[in-house]
Amino acid sequence: MAKVKNVYICSECGYKTNKWIGKCDNCGEWGTLEEIEESVTSAGKGLKTSSKSLINLQEKVVSFESVMIEKDFRYKTTISEFDRILGGGLVKGEVILLTGNPGIGKSTLLLQVAQEYTGYGDILYISGEESPAQVKARGERLGIKSKNLYLMSETDIQGIYEYILLKKPKVVIVDSIQTLYNSEIDSIPGTPTQIRECTLKIIELAKKNEVSFFIVGHITKDGKVAGPKLLEHMVDAVFHFEGEEGLFYRILRSQKNRFGSTNELAVFSMEENGLQEVKNSSEFFLSERDEKNIGSMVVPVLEGTKVFLLEIQTLLTECTIGIPKRIVQGFDKNRIQILTAIAEKRMGLHLGMKDLFVNIPGGIGIKDPAGDLGALISIVSVFKNVEISQKIAAIGELGLRGEIRKVFFIDKRLRELEKLGFKGVYVPEANRKEIEKNKYKLKIIYLKNLEEFIERMSKDE
Repeated sequence: MAKVKNVYICSECGYKTNKWIGKCDNCGEWGTLEEIEESVTSAGKGLKTSSKSLINLQEKVVSFESVMIEKDFRYKTTISEFDRILGGGLVKGEVILLTGNPGIGKSTLLLQVAQEYTGYGDILYISGEESPAQVKARGERLGIKSKNLYLMSETDIQGIYEYILLKKPKVVIVDSIQTLYNSEIDSIPGTPTQIRECTLKIIELAKKNEVSFFIVGHITKDGKVAGPKLLEHMVDAVFHFEGEEGLFYRILRSQKNRFGSTNELAVFSMEENGLQEVKNSSEFFLSERDEKNIGSMVVPVLEGTKVFLLEIQTLLTECTIGIPKRIVQGFDKNRIQILTAIAEKRMGLHLGMKDLFVNIPGGIGIKDPAGDLGALISIVSVFKNVEISQKIAAIGELGLRGEIRKVFFIDKRLRELEKLGFKGVYVPEANRKEIEKNKYKLKIIYLKNLEEFIERMSKDE
């Protein structure tokens, strides 16, 4: 007979121990161990496998070559940016976790997407936070009308499990996972144990019956998903919905995707009739630039498989008191420190006693090292008070010796600049062979190192 004993499980990494400890021995987090009851079998008896269970196991094992994949195994919508970030559409049996700040538009987006999927069959929207009438009121405001969209206000995963097995809808939306609970487990909804057990039930339903799931997840004040870290490992994809307070645009960012590219992002604008995709996001982020700018440079950065044209703005002021400031928003602060050191050593710019401010407008941060050259040119422009045309861009990673290093996917970056009407671009000399294979309507300016850039800049002056 199974015995019950108390164990402690870390909500961050799932580490298990028989006694409470303040700091998890596995992940090093403090105060994350939670006490739960666990059933265990008597020691020393070992595992027994009946012939019936062995036959069942053999039926579950199939050869790799015998597995057939449907041609149309993805559900698609008319929202092309949403399909792109999913990897080309929603895969049958996929489980997606969608997170974001309260009021950012998670439920709005999923309600719009639910209507799109009704063309494939029945769609079930489970809300543990709103009544069906409240969901319907929001849906009418968004102009949603569909007979195949069903609403359920239920939080017990056992009842949900049985209903889905009976009706087998194509897509299920759970809003939110923190409101669900398993009545067989003695703990309140929202605890790591309940979240883990409910998610396991959902994954079992998805994989055995090819039912796709969207799970809404709350986040903590630190921006992490509320509940065990194991939740993000269990699901197939994790998307984070973000946006600056007071601004009307929203950014959907891919953090994990088993069926598509990671680090993808899509831009949406919040309108009266819901969220609308922004297809030409580069033009969206560059819409407020002047004809000529001082301390401003455009760089084509790669996010997943898509190129975004972003503006780097720099401002220098005299430091009057104390240590000079280095305030950076949207760019790696350590990288800016390296670039200022390169500018002082290789270009003779005396930045040591100046306050430096760097900003990337639009809310998208630049992690791509190909933005180094643009950031440095922006600093040089404001230091020397030289205007830069809005039709000039820069691509290149900088080394500590002042060399301009090769970047990847140069063709995609140049094509995006062409599309937006740019006239010229600074590129690394190391990319010359790759660039000369194609034709571009751009003036390509090749640079091997910063010495060449200084010579060209002195000629232009």
